[in-house]
Amino acid sequence: MLRAVGCTVPAAEIALAVCLVAGVRIPEPLLLVAEAAALVLSAAGAGAFLGLRRRGLSSWGALAVLVPAPVLRLVGHELRLLSSLGLWVARRRTGVGAGDVPFSHARDQAALMYGFAFVCLVETVGMSYLLADWPKIHAAVLVLDVYTVAFVLGLHAASVTRPHILTSDHLRLRQAAHVDLRVPLERIAAVRHETLFTHERAEGELNLAVGSQTSLTFELTDPVDAPRLFGAPRPVRIVRCHADDARALARALGDALARAREREVPGV
Repeated sequence: MLRAVGCTVPAAEIALAVCLVAGVRIPEPLLLVAEAAALVLSAAGAGAFLGLRRRGLSSWGALAVLVPAPVLRLVGHELRLLSSLGLWVARRRTGVGAGDVPFSHARDQAALMYGFAFVCLVETVGMSYLLADWPKIHAAVLVLDVYTVAFVLGLHAASVTRPHILTSDHLRLRQAAHVDLRVPLERIAAVRHETLFTHERAEGELNLAVGSQTSLTFELTDPVDAPRLFGAPRPVRIVRCHADDARALARALGDALARAREREVPGV
C-alpha cells in the first residue's frame, strides 16, 4: 500500500510542478492537499524505514522493501554518476583493492564525450537566450540543461574511475556506472585479443563497447548473470570489452588463469 501511494504522490507532484511552470492556474486548496499528502507520505516512509531498521535490516535492505527495485536501481545509478565526478576531480578510483590490477578503458571515448558535453553546453547557452522572456520556463529548462551536461561528464567520469579489475579469483568488467560484472576465473574458457567495430545483438552475448569498439573477447564455460539497468536477468556466455592496453590485460589474465589451474592440481 505504501509503495503504491509512494509512486502516486510524487507523480502528482511532478504533474503539478509542470503545470505551474507552464503557467496553468492551480486552485490553492489543491496545492495545499498535495503538500499535505507529500508531508504525510514522508512521515509514513520515515516511520516504516525506522521500523524495518529496528527489525535488523540494513539501510539498503529497508529501502529495497519500501522502494520499487527499478526506482532504487535508477536512483543508485544517478548517485554513482554524480559521485564519480568527485572521484574524477580527486583523481581516485573506486573498487581497486590491495593486490588488484586495474585496467583503464576510457581513453578512446574521451574526445567524443568532451565534444558531446561541449554541444550540450552550447545548447544550454542558446536556450537561455531564447527563453529569456519566459523566466519560469527558462529556469526549468536551465536545470535540465545543466543536469544534462553533468550527466554526460558523469558518464565519462564513471568510466575513468571504474576501471576493469583483475583479482586472484575473478575478472571484474565495468562500463560507466551501469555495468559491473564479476566473472570467476574458473569460468573463463578462452580469451582473444580482437578489435571489433560492429556488434550485433545476440542472445547470451554482452558487448561493452567503448568508442564503438571492443578489443577483447571472453568465452565462458558457464553463463554469468549481467543484470540490465532495471535488474532484469541477462545470462551471458560471451563477453566483449575494451581496454586501453588490451594486450596487457590479455597477458595478465592468461597468467592468472595459469596460476588458478595450478592451484586446482593436487600436490602442485
